Amino acid sequence: MRPSWDEYFMQIVDLVKSRSTCLRRQVGALIVKDKRILATGYNGAPMGCRHCAEVGCLREQLNIPSGERHELCRAIHAEQNAIIQAAYSGISVKGGTLYVTHQPCVLCAKMAINAGIKKIVFRGDYPDKLSMELLKEAGIEVVKL
Repeated sequence: MRPSWDEYFMQIVDLVKSRSTCLRRQVGALIVKDKRILATGYNGAPMGCRHCAEVGCLREQLNIPSGERHELCRAIHAEQNAIIQAAYSGISVKGGTLYVTHQPCVLCAKMAINAGIKKIVFRGDYPDKLSMELLKEAGIEVVKL
């Protein structure tokens, strides 16, 4: 059976997340426009910096719950990495669709809004109510598969 476009891109996101270096949650993201992939991203340390697999997870050491204190993490979120990768290559994501393995956090939601993303498709939950409120307020179509 042939997958829908959303199913197809979500399958690719699952492959992208396999590159994640996060010890707590592997997340993958993909930005698509006109059924063409513009950029990918996974959660991990910035370029040239050591990964959590090498130095350990500070959030785990401090027993910080998921969805809190994002600033205490070495990693850049998958959605952020996809938006940054597009900008780094001079590609506009305005009007694009963001596919991501998990519901975006509020930081990623704000970046997606300001980057001009018009639709977000995700599968897994994330404990961030404000994220969903802002996406709704901004008029971004949100689809949970």
